[in-house]
Amino acid sequence: MRITLPSGAPAELATPPGTPTLGVALHPDIMGLRPLFDDMCARLAAEHGWAVCAIEPFPGHEELPLEQRLEASVDVDRALADLVAASDATGADRVAVMGFCMGGMQAFRAAGTGAFDRAVAFYGMIEPPPHWSAPGKDPLDMLVRDQACPTLAILGGRDRWTPADAIEQLRVLPDVEIALYPDADHGFVHDASRPAHRADDAADAWRRVVAFLA
Repeated sequence: MRITLPSGAPAELATPPGTPTLGVALHPDIMGLRPLFDDMCARLAAEHGWAVCAIEPFPGHEELPLEQRLEASVDVDRALADLVAASDATGADRVAVMGFCMGGMQAFRAAGTGAFDRAVAFYGMIEPPPHWSAPGKDPLDMLVRDQACPTLAILGGRDRWTPADAIEQLRVLPDVEIALYPDADHGFVHDASRPAHRADDAADAWRRVVAFLA
């Protein structure tokens, strides 16, 4: 169901019957809340007993075309505050943060806030471009904070958004686990309609995520 966060941003909340085993604050990819993520929230709630709340990354601009989204600046503080509010909305005692593509970048950042027990970043940019950067709050800055939570990075070996040298910078961080799929390109897990989708790798990635969050 759609809810409204304190910031005024819409979010999708799916809850299981009874007490959730885990809360998940979810940041979608650059195209934002849509049926793909409504269905994902419902599936994760039904299959795992999680309460999942997905935020809208461009509140008030949901119709913005992809080309403009790629050039738009990112309000890092608002995104992190909305993820924390989504965490609260789950009503769970233990909450993880999860994100895809641009949302993976924000999940890396959220890992360093101290607000989450675990973080999962699906092909999130490790070194953002200048218009998405926030000095002191970029992924590598946040992941080395003392309060940073254990983080799982799901990455593709052919993804130009996460080049090998950036991945190597993640490898040296003690609380970051990397699941690298050498033949996978960007966005290979979450949307079966994408040409980059790899069903076997996606299934293995989800298996790793469930084990990591258990």
